[in-house]
Amino acid sequence: MNPHPPTIPGAQLPRAAVAGNSPAVNRPAAGAFTSRDTVLCLCDLTGNFAAPWLEAGYRAVLIDPQHPPGVTIDGQTIRIGHVLAHDVTRNFLRLLRGRVAFTAAFPPCTDLAVSGARWFEAKRAADPDFQRKAMDVVYQCEHIALVNNAPWFIENPVSQISTLWRKPDYSFHPHHFTQFDTSDNYTKKTMLWTGSGFTMPAPNKADLGPPDDRIHKAPPGAGRANFRSATPMGFARAVFAANTAGPQA
Repeated sequence: MNPHPPTIPGAQLPRAAVAGNSPAVNRPAAGAFTSRDTVLCLCDLTGNFAAPWLEAGYRAVLIDPQHPPGVTIDGQTIRIGHVLAHDVTRNFLRLLRGRVAFTAAFPPCTDLAVSGARWFEAKRAADPDFQRKAMDVVYQCEHIALVNNAPWFIENPVSQISTLWRKPDYSFHPHHFTQFDTSDNYTKKTMLWTGSGFTMPAPNKADLGPPDDRIHKAPPGAGRANFRSATPMGFARAVFAANTAGPQA
């Protein structure tokens, strides 16, 4: 396979209005992008987090091994179907230097989340390094985020990251941001490790009654892990609104 990815599309990106029931957000003026025109999403299958950035005219780069192998360009969305350490991914990330406005990382939680602690001993017996390997992805995400020198977060549920790395900077539940998306009225305690000027949005709740626990009641099956890990749209829009103040030079 050719390790060199295609050229990144130009910086003059199309505009699109923010859809849905989101409150007003600050968006760059049409044609005002200079270099910081890309949102980078690591270990991200759904692309939920990137949606408000795309709507505002940014480019989105989504990296996850569940995407088709190689590099796929669909309009302003670029999907890379490899792990972070793959040569294709590394070469593409070099092309993004100086162009990233925000980095969001969602490293797999299967071997780290405390909700799965009852299986840790069996996993450790099969592979004593299973959690070190999981943490290697977390550290890769941090390194990529720091190199890009733009606001960033690393997201995970309550997990061993707090013990094996450091305590999180923030936590939230999806229902904290239902004013941005009323379908997110559910509980799922989620932790954020952040840096480079990240701004945590304040809770903004719609009056919807008690949140449900759909995440905990998700039925077993092939899609369960992806359903449980999908980024809530209200949170995505809230972070976009809090961390976008205009063109990023």
